[in-house]
Amino acid sequence: MVRFLIRAVIFLGSAALGLWVASLVLEGFTLTWQGLLVTVLVFAAAQSILLPFIMKLTARNAPAFLGGVGLLSTFVALLIASVVGNGLVISGWQTWILATLVVWLVTAVATVTLPLLLLRRVVKQRGARG
Repeated sequence: MVRFLIRAVIFLGSAALGLWVASLVLEGFTLTWQGLLVTVLVFAAAQSILLPFIMKLTARNAPAFLGGVGLLSTFVALLIASVVGNGLVISGWQTWILATLVVWLVTAVATVTLPLLLLRRVVKQRGARG
């Protein structure tokens, strides 16, 4: 249960970071602070549901496209988050493409680095005690 909660926090944190970075670097990507929580929750839920589904579908029918599964699920999750909540507005097809790439990349990097940072903090805390 603890591992599940840690993974959920890391995934939500990486999703929030990806959306925030996209809002900083892309002119047509607007993320309101009021809608940030709803947008992150909708995006993370959609991503966590879509990724295994699309991965399984792709592995069975088109294994050559497995590398694009993360990008596709990110795009669809952005689409759902922009439709469901009112905290995310993406305008222009170029922004949609760049937003997909930025959010996917930042989320992927954060998903790898956040656990390492948390683990380092836990090790330091345990070292200070003992």
